[in-house]
Amino acid sequence: MTRTEKDYLGEREIPVDALYGIHSARACENFPVSNPFPIEWYKAIGMVKHACYLSLQSFYIALEKEELKDKLNHLVQPEIVEALLDSSFNVWEGKHFEHFIVPAIQGGAGTSINMNVNEIIANAALQKLGHKPGSYQIIDPIETVNIYQSTNDVIPTALKVAAMQLLAQLEENINALRATVEAKEKEYRSSPRLGYTQMQAAVPSTWGQLFSTYSEMLGRDWWRISKCFERIKIVNLGGGAIGTGVGTPRFVVMDVVSQLQKLSGFPVTRSENLNDATSNVDSIVEVHAILKSHAVNIEKMASDIRLLGSDIAGNQLELPKRQVGSSIMPGKVNPVICEFAISVSHKVYANDLLISNLCGQGAIDLNAYLPVIGNALIESLKLLIGACQTMGENLISELKVNVEKSAENLYKNPAIATALLPAIGFNKAAELTKTMREKNCDVFEANRQHGFLAEEKIRKLLSPQNLVSLGFSVKDL
Repeated sequence: MTRTEKDYLGEREIPVDALYGIHSARACENFPVSNPFPIEWYKAIGMVKHACYLSLQSFYIALEKEELKDKLNHLVQPEIVEALLDSSFNVWEGKHFEHFIVPAIQGGAGTSINMNVNEIIANAALQKLGHKPGSYQIIDPIETVNIYQSTNDVIPTALKVAAMQLLAQLEENINALRATVEAKEKEYRSSPRLGYTQMQAAVPSTWGQLFSTYSEMLGRDWWRISKCFERIKIVNLGGGAIGTGVGTPRFVVMDVVSQLQKLSGFPVTRSENLNDATSNVDSIVEVHAILKSHAVNIEKMASDIRLLGSDIAGNQLELPKRQVGSSIMPGKVNPVICEFAISVSHKVYANDLLISNLCGQGAIDLNAYLPVIGNALIESLKLLIGACQTMGENLISELKVNVEKSAENLYKNPAIATALLPAIGFNKAAELTKTMREKNCDVFEANRQHGFLAEEKIRKLLSPQNLVSLGFSVKDL
């Protein structure tokens, strides 16, 4: 069964119980793609709408006190405002999302997003009041639900709220991952390993030092992410179509953001220049650039671990076995967590290019590409949240260093002789490396054959503690 809805372009048949309406149906016809819209953004729109209705209530109370209510041309009845508050709260909770049918990739600067939510709130409110969906003479998606709002201030404001919620979650996940890495740093603080530059053997180091580099970079990531809230907290809610506030009561312009701040718990702040906040979205470029820097660090760490745990590198690291790796090669286990993290990073890089390009496509007073920009931002946040979580839980926490193999690899590699230069000089060290290669022996055996240093002395000089003591002391020689 269907109901007939109309707009100034014509009529459409809508399923009788659908909470969406003609505007959403037209969008689906115009944008025939299957990219699902982010539920986080949908829920944030419900919160923003809820703030708008709370501000509307406060506005009406202020008018009553000043005995000015009769001067207002269009009034929403108190019971309808209560129904709008109830329905917008349901959207905020994520309810009715199955009726949100507009895809993430679309044209129109977000009008289809706003109208789909308006229709859901209108029809859900109608049902609460005992009416059938589509009874827009009672609650209209535009005149009633969208009162004192514009797509151009509601949708970008909701995006920033959704982004802040995800940023807070990303902060937590980065810290959890860093704690897991720090545990490995402590566990293997004195375990020696061979350091590499340009994938060639270089100088001695420890596994603790390697894990410390990951901990430090994750610390920087956390600090940068924590600063994103300052970059993205400025909103244009109340500014209307282009930031001039035309058609919006000054009371609502001044009040609505404070309502949203209370609801969200985030430092949402009304822009000092609403036209600028509507026209320019460079803050999203800046925030996503910070996400990209985190993705770079995730890729670096995942790539290192994958390489050091590979057969090619002699399995110096033992990666946890997470799933069967082949449908044809028995017993094969692949570094799937590392591969996932690297894939996430490259998707974030792609999103960064998309966001930069489309933010630059803003024209005069508005950016028409906000839906695609916002979808990419939310996607990157969710991908990085997932990458941090699985790297901590399914990779780093169960990661093991093959301590014996790693130490053997270090002391049998001619690169170890570099650490003896202050004690025996370059030429004698070169003789040691030659003997190590020819005899396939470790540095201690090579030294025994040449007698350059006493056994006790060379073992002290090449102890893990001495190798990483940041330079040498003349007393040690």
